[in-house]
Amino acid sequence: MKLFILLIFMFATAAVSYPAEKSKSGSSFIIMPSLFSDNMVLQQKAKVTFWGKANPGEPVSINASWGASANTKVKEDSTWMTKLTTKKAGGPYEVKIKIGDSTIIYKNVMLGEVWVCSGQSNMEMPLEGWPPENIVKNSAEEIAAANYPEIRLFTVARAVAVEPEFNCTGTWNECNPKTAAKFSAAAYFFGRKLFEDLKVPIGLIHSSWGGTKIQPWISAKYLSTFDDYNGVLAKIAASNGQIKRQQEWIRSHPVIDISKKPDTLQYENLDFGDSLCSKPDFDDSQWHTMNLPVYWESTEVGDFDGTVWFRKKIAIPKSWIGSKLILELGPIDDMDRTYVNGTFVGGMEKPGFWQTPRVYNITKELNTDSILTIAVRVIDNGGGGGIWGNGVAMKIHPESPIDSAQSISLSGEWRYLPVAEFINNKFYVYKIDNQEFFLKPKTDVSIGPNTPTMLYNGMIAPLIHYAIKGVIWYQGESNSDLASDYNNYNKLFPLMIKNWRADWKEGSFPFYYVQIAPWRYGDNSKSYVVRWAQCQTLSVPNTGMAVTLDIGDLNTIHPSDKQDVGLRLALWALAKNYHKKVFYSGPIYKSMKIENGKIILSFKYSGKGLVIKDWNGQTEFIIASKDKKFVKADVKVDGTKLIVYSHEVKHPVAVRYTWANAVAGTLFNKEGLPASTFKTDDWSE
Repeated sequence: MKLFILLIFMFATAAVSYPAEKSKSGSSFIIMPSLFSDNMVLQQKAKVTFWGKANPGEPVSINASWGASANTKVKEDSTWMTKLTTKKAGGPYEVKIKIGDSTIIYKNVMLGEVWVCSGQSNMEMPLEGWPPENIVKNSAEEIAAANYPEIRLFTVARAVAVEPEFNCTGTWNECNPKTAAKFSAAAYFFGRKLFEDLKVPIGLIHSSWGGTKIQPWISAKYLSTFDDYNGVLAKIAASNGQIKRQQEWIRSHPVIDISKKPDTLQYENLDFGDSLCSKPDFDDSQWHTMNLPVYWESTEVGDFDGTVWFRKKIAIPKSWIGSKLILELGPIDDMDRTYVNGTFVGGMEKPGFWQTPRVYNITKELNTDSILTIAVRVIDNGGGGGIWGNGVAMKIHPESPIDSAQSISLSGEWRYLPVAEFINNKFYVYKIDNQEFFLKPKTDVSIGPNTPTMLYNGMIAPLIHYAIKGVIWYQGESNSDLASDYNNYNKLFPLMIKNWRADWKEGSFPFYYVQIAPWRYGDNSKSYVVRWAQCQTLSVPNTGMAVTLDIGDLNTIHPSDKQDVGLRLALWALAKNYHKKVFYSGPIYKSMKIENGKIILSFKYSGKGLVIKDWNGQTEFIIASKDKKFVKADVKVDGTKLIVYSHEVKHPVAVRYTWANAVAGTLFNKEGLPASTFKTDDWSE
């Protein structure tokens, strides 16, 4: 469930300020957005925008080694903007920016095709995956082969912001095994296919955040046209002062920056000045209580990433004293250090083990009293946090198989205290003696990555002047849970596309997206409604959809096959924007007619003909009459048409395909591309 909760709760709590490149020579003050750096790719054969900040009135000149130049003057508000003409793909080049007596020179600049790659965790998932549970197919081999110096990678650091930001954190890097391993797998495979077919430099700007809905990726201007969100937008505006006070309070605390540590060691042996919390005689009587198991986002802790201690004292039978015990806590999201009577008994301090049940041994030497103190320090680095899972999995019992049926449940009330808050690779450390976390200034609105407009402001607004060819998008899983989300997705998604195109001011640039894959969502989720909304969004001009009904994994919301995701997105671009003769879409429902008790379906993109592949004996078609009672349907291919019928339905009026969460695609064209989820009726859910 972590996408839904890696997914639904990847929250930060504060907007951040960003580093910007300043002048490398001279005394004039220059600030450039981080999008401009060595190794960048500029869109070929375009008028690309450069912008920055400097002293008002100073002259700005830009000279590129391919022969183009531009001039302007810094405005009174200290901002400037101008356009530079690029030529056909090539490089490397240099770009020199001179403002007053200061100069910045960007080296190893390429001209090529620039794409923005955005969404939630299936776009964010790096080429190395999130071991051990979430891996990319053939990851090791793909990483080793990722030597493409003319593909350039830029990852926008996660950031939320109450107002549109001038800048973001990130830098351009050449694609090699080291940089590709950390980069979006879906975006990498998309860019690699373009590079292989076009033989021009490719620039990929990756801006994603796992677990996020679509609402935070839309600006206030456009979301305000949707009445459902005017209330929260007004509350955000009214809470501006509160939010700033909270941010200042958080930043006033001691900081542990883990960004400089090796990835595999970032969370090991961190010292928050909290070692006393493991001791059996520590006084936790004033701590708040929480009923476990639970994700703490659903408790008073709220939208919080960071470190929380949990403590519980239990009485064990006298017959257990002096024997070896087994402590089971179920899965912990994400990392833990676990103590019994003040002694460390085990832990997992590397990311990726959020689904792994914790089972630790309590030695007979440690088990000397009828009262045991269990203390668990949990670190959540994003997504749902806490000791979660099934309450039955939380227990303590003797090691002996004879006695294992005798166990004491550990579910229920625990005392807890947050001791450090994690924001943008930094832990802000709170005192334990006065339970300082609970002194944090309150705000009337939760500020996090699922707060409407926050990711547009922090992760899209800083990009919108940068010239691009188009956008690829992979998101929707987090909008599958609430009726207000999945029923509105068919309006919100086109609204976001309209928003981005309008703000970029580059016309209706290509916008290609992935239809979310099947998975065993919860009973209240309707991912198929989101899939249908995504299909309907093809009515927006210059859009295209990569279907993944055949490459999902019902056991994980993060399917390993990102190669086909990138390939299918690239096919749209190659066909529509680069005029390559490739087939680029699976069948898309077009129309129906009823004849002799059967429904005959017609499709766009049926290619050389349709193909049905049974999935465990199911074709995933259902059919109904006017009574709206759907039953399994039989299907027959007739060239480019499909005949759907059932002996149980004499007078059919509607057909639906893959109208469930956990399904697999069975309808393809002969070119091998899968059909989209669809329904022929307009009945409500």
